[in-house]
Amino acid sequence: MSRRRELARYVAARLALAPVMLWLLASLVFLLLRVAPGDPIDALLGPKAPPAARAALRQQLGLDRPLPEQYGRFLGQLLHGDLGTSQSAQEPVTAIVRDTLPASLELGLVALILAAAVGLAVGFSGIARPEGKVDLAGRLFGIGTYALPPFWAAMVVQLVFAVWLGWLPVGGRFPATLVPPEGSGFYLLDSLRSGNLPQLLGSLRHLALPAATLALLLSGIFTNALRLNLRRALGSDYVEAARSRGLSERRVVLHHALPNALLPVLTITGITVASLIGGALLIEVTFSWPGIAARLQEAIAQRDYPLVQGIVVVVAALVVLVTVVVDLLVALLDPRIRF
Repeated sequence: MSRRRELARYVAARLALAPVMLWLLASLVFLLLRVAPGDPIDALLGPKAPPAARAALRQQLGLDRPLPEQYGRFLGQLLHGDLGTSQSAQEPVTAIVRDTLPASLELGLVALILAAAVGLAVGFSGIARPEGKVDLAGRLFGIGTYALPPFWAAMVVQLVFAVWLGWLPVGGRFPATLVPPEGSGFYLLDSLRSGNLPQLLGSLRHLALPAATLALLLSGIFTNALRLNLRRALGSDYVEAARSRGLSERRVVLHHALPNALLPVLTITGITVASLIGGALLIEVTFSWPGIAARLQEAIAQRDYPLVQGIVVVVAALVVLVTVVVDLLVALLDPRIRF
């Protein structure tokens, strides 16, 4: 009963901290945009625009108001679920996010599943003979994939599989000769639901290279995490006690060491979601993937304050949500945690 009360307090504390974290992140991006060099008026009208036109646009966008007033208006809009209107596209930021976020989520989720499958398999493969050739190869794989520059890896994959071999398209999200599936914006899910095989194959062909590249870059995180935690678990007292009871090594690894080694990996999965943002930006730009990360890069280049702020707030909310969920899962699954 005491643990239930402690867990309830922990859940309440994590949920109470989530809005504070979002407020801090939103305030930080608001401030950084205002102190960064460059003028959004120059990006919209050009540096040679007439002073009257510049002044009129600045007043229309509210950039002539004092900074505290701009900040108060920004927070007020956020509290009402209003992300503002894009200065460059002249459409609501919520509409832009709604159109681009599914593409990024689809790419990120597929890449995360592939990365976890490959990384955990490689990390587990060398456990039979620690410091052996397989274990050394797994260690090199984990370090090498983690250190690969995303833009370089993406260009090499494009060059080999799209240009030289011609197996897969070099970029884009969907064949230009087909009509994209309608529905949620997740092309794989929508094409499966409609039973349209050409749409499904077209989506898979365009998703394969960027998802595989991003998965390769992230897989080393899972490899190193599982390898280190599994070796630590195999040297623990409860594993030695299981061996002393005459249990087979297979049973000791699978039923005693592996479940405890996977708990830290679950935490790392939440952190990897945040890493997806930086990696997805370069992947989306290189593969011309129409996701939210590529749209953020365009908004930064155009000094589009509302769009940058809106995208960062939405992405931050997703990261905070995933982090809270992962923390709660670890707290529920691991009885050793004390709150």
